[in-house]
Amino acid sequence: MKANLHAVHPVLACREVGESVRFYRDLGFVLLFQDAPEAPKYAAVGRDGVEIHLQWADAGQWAYPTDRPVCRFQVDDVDALYEEFVASGSIGEQHHPEGPWARPSQTPWGTREFHLHDPGRNVLQFYSLR
Repeated sequence: MKANLHAVHPVLACREVGESVRFYRDLGFVLLFQDAPEAPKYAAVGRDGVEIHLQWADAGQWAYPTDRPVCRFQVDDVDALYEEFVASGSIGEQHHPEGPWARPSQTPWGTREFHLHDPGRNVLQFYSLR
């Protein structure tokens, strides 16, 4: 019998899980669960069949802030998604990493994409194939 993979759920570190949940809710994700109603240490959010887990990390785990995970999300229309995030006020300059993909742009590798940082400085890359 062959075992099949069905999903992958990245677990992203955050300094404050509640703040990260609010950030992802602003991006259109819904709270799927959290371990405590006040000051959660672990939670999951989802949107369109994509699930992200958020886990509290203590200050000692932030020694190398540039070495953060990256999650790539393939989307139907990256420009429309970016405009959705801007119109809702859920992203601002504090969420943009430095570089050419702070706003939707064509890449040398044939995609159109933009990148964000969540409150834990994890990188979120949204892209469309073009």
